[in-house]
Order: sequence, then C-alpha cells, then structure tokens
Amino acid sequence: MDELTLKLIQLDHCRGISRKTITAFLKADPDLNQIADYTLNDLTDFFHLKRVHAERFIQDYHAFYPDQAVRYYEQRDIYPVPIHSSWYPTYLKKIYDPPYVLYTKGKRIRLKDRKMLSVVGTRHPSPEAKKIIERLVLPLIESGWTIISGLASGIDGMAHELALSGRTIAVLGSGLFFPYPHQNIDLFHTLTAEQLVISEYPPPSRPERWRFPERNRVISGLSLGTLVIEARERSGSLITADQALEQGREVMAVPGSILKENSRGTNRLIQMGAKMVIDSSDIIEELRIYE
Repeated sequence: MDELTLKLIQLDHCRGISRKTITAFLKADPDLNQIADYTLNDLTDFFHLKRVHAERFIQDYHAFYPDQAVRYYEQRDIYPVPIHSSWYPTYLKKIYDPPYVLYTKGKRIRLKDRKMLSVVGTRHPSPEAKKIIERLVLPLIESGWTIISGLASGIDGMAHELALSGRTIAVLGSGLFFPYPHQNIDLFHTLTAEQLVISEYPPPSRPERWRFPERNRVISGLSLGTLVIEARERSGSLITADQALEQGREVMAVPGSILKENSRGTNRLIQMGAKMVIDSSDIIEELRIYE
C-alpha cells in the first residue's frame, strides 16, 4: 500500500481534526510528507485548530500505526480505497467533499459500476411500499442497474433485499465493525458476502447521530440520481435529496396521498421540481440513459 494511503488512513483515525482539516493538510502538502513534523503552534496558527484539538491530534497521530491497522482490517476482508485509487467511484470523486478513504467489504468491483441509482425512503413504510419498489426498481435491477442505499430499516433495507438478485451497495453511517441498525445485521452479512458494503468511517467507528446525515452525501454522490419512495416532510431521505441537488444529480420522487404522512415529503419534492415517477421508464428518461 502506498505511503499517501497509509497517511490518509492514519489521519482518519485521529481525533481533533475534520475532513476540512485534512483538505487543508493536503493543500499545504499534497503528499503529506511534513505532517509528522507539525508542532502544536503549526496546527493552531496555520491550520486554525483549537489547542485542545491540536493536542489530541498529535497524541493520536504518533500513537497510531496504519500499516498494522491495514493488516488487521484485511484479515477481516476490509479493504481501504483512497481517493487517488483507480478503484474509487467516478461519480463520488466529483462531489464537493468526497471522502478521502472508503472502507469496503465485499465485491469491490461494484465500485466500478456506472449505472447507479440511489433509493431512499422512510423507516416506516406503508403496506404497499414493497409493491411500489418492485414496480419501479425491479426493472432497473434486471437491466443491470446498481442500487445504492443506506441499510436503514424500511425502504433502504427493502431496496437492498430486492437488489440481491442483481447489484447493490450499502453505505453505512458507522464503521464496518458496528453495522447499524441491529435488526438488519443478517442483511449486512448477506451484502458483505454477495454484494458490497462501504463506509467513510474507520471500522471501529460506532453509530453516531451526526454521522447519518453526513453519510447521505455519499449515497447521493455515488449515483446518477436519487429516487425517494415515501418520506415525511422532515426526514433523512430529504437530506439525501438535498445533497443530490447540491451535487448536480437528479432527484425523483413517488407521489402519494395528501392524507398520508409518508407522502408529504415526496409530494413536497415534486412540488419543488423533482421528477414525478410512476413508472421505471420515468427514471431512465430523467437520467438520460437509453438502452
């Protein structure tokens, strides 16, 4: 493994810094050759870290051995993919703030797929949600599309399960050692064995509330477009839709009754300009992919 990748992994495991800090490090020193020599004053004066954060960073950086961590991960079939790797997903690399490292478990070849669609929605789907997903998404799966989602309960899990016969990638809001939610643990193991699960967070990272909205930009960033199936007016699915719009990707939504809470978010998206989807051909048309 190249030195830059090892250093990016090392930074990933340090407290006191953010992705913004890593970006500043890379701008100042693209190969990260000087990072081990940064002093407390360098970090506070030039990189504007608070002193307590700089102290934590220095402590963690010099106590972590990335080559040992990589060997440990690889023994558990987890393989880091840095942003400069040829394995790194094409569409994800184009977003404003892509992860510098993806931790992957499963069939990495899925990262090379180009026809990708994100499918997201409520954790509490209606009785007809499964039929909706089958009608809209199954034809795409059968024609070779890769379905991206977040392994959440409800629509996410249903989309992954439907796509097991084809191609699917799950994007976690936690590290690969702590898949979430627990009720989808069997699905997680199936996906790592037959498909692909990825995370921007190091494997020991536990689920944290703030990580899930941050993770949503990866779900939308991997894909040509995002399809929202059943969502409340304030939900994580709408955060994913907002991320897709910011990334210049297409947003599509399934309409529903104005009397149902799960339709308020999707109806609002359509009202604001998202593509209304009632058939799988609507998705193909919106993404400008003709087969």
